[in-house]
Amino acid sequence: MLTDTHTHLCDPVFDADRSEVLKRAADLGVGAVILVGEDLPDAQRNMKLAASHSMLKPAAGLYPAILDQTRAEALHVFIRQACDSLVAIGEVGLDHWVVKQESEKTLQKHIFKGFIDLAQELDLPLNVHSRSAGRHSVALLLECGASRVQLHAFDAKFSAALPAVEAGYFFSIPPSVVRSRQKQKLVKHLPLSCLLVETDSPVLGPTPGERNEPANVRVSIQAIAELKGVREAEVIEAVTENTRKLYGDSI
Repeated sequence: MLTDTHTHLCDPVFDADRSEVLKRAADLGVGAVILVGEDLPDAQRNMKLAASHSMLKPAAGLYPAILDQTRAEALHVFIRQACDSLVAIGEVGLDHWVVKQESEKTLQKHIFKGFIDLAQELDLPLNVHSRSAGRHSVALLLECGASRVQLHAFDAKFSAALPAVEAGYFFSIPPSVVRSRQKQKLVKHLPLSCLLVETDSPVLGPTPGERNEPANVRVSIQAIAELKGVREAEVIEAVTENTRKLYGDSI
C-alpha cells in the first residue's frame, strides 16, 4: 500500500468531501496519508482527524514563515505530550523565498534547529520544508546530526541534494513533477533508494490551480517510472520500502 507522505488534509477545502477524497485514494492503493501541520491549531485538528479516519497519520509542525519563538515553544509542548501518537514533526524547516532579511533568517534557523533537536530527542522523523533554501536546510540538518529526514518538494539542484543522499535522507516527489523541469532533473539523478511520494494536497497537483488530493500519488509514481526508465511496480516497491525505513511501524 502506498503512503502519501505530506498532505494538508486538515485544510477546510476538504471539509465537504474528505471521506470521498480518502476513498478515491484507497481505491488506487493508498493505505496511509500523513497530515502535516503549519501551526498548533493544525496539529490539534490533525489529531482529531486521525482519530476518525484510520488512513490518516498525524504530524505537528510550524511553517517556516512563522517567525514566532513563543508559538514554536507551544508546539514543542504539544509534540512532547502527543509524541506517542505523532508519526513525524512537520512541516518545519527554512524558507528563503518568503524570508529575506538576515535577522529573520537567523531566527528561522534557530526555530528550525529547535525542532531538529526535539526530533532527535523523541526519535521522530522530520518532514522538512526547504523552499529556496535547500542547501542551507541540508547543511543545518547535517550539522545537528539529524538522522530521520524527509525533504519535501525539494526545489534545489542535485548538487545540493547529494550530501543529504549520502546521509540517508529521503526526498518526496509531488505530482507537480509532471510540469517542473527542476523536479524532473532531480528525479533523474536521485537514486530510487531515497525517493518517497507525496501530494502536498491541496497544492502541487499535476494541473495548476486545481485542488490536489492523495489519489494523485499515482501521478508521481508514473512520472518517476518514466523519468528513470523503470516499471511502475519497481517504483512502488522502492517507495514502499523507503517509507517503511523512515517511518517504521507508525505507518
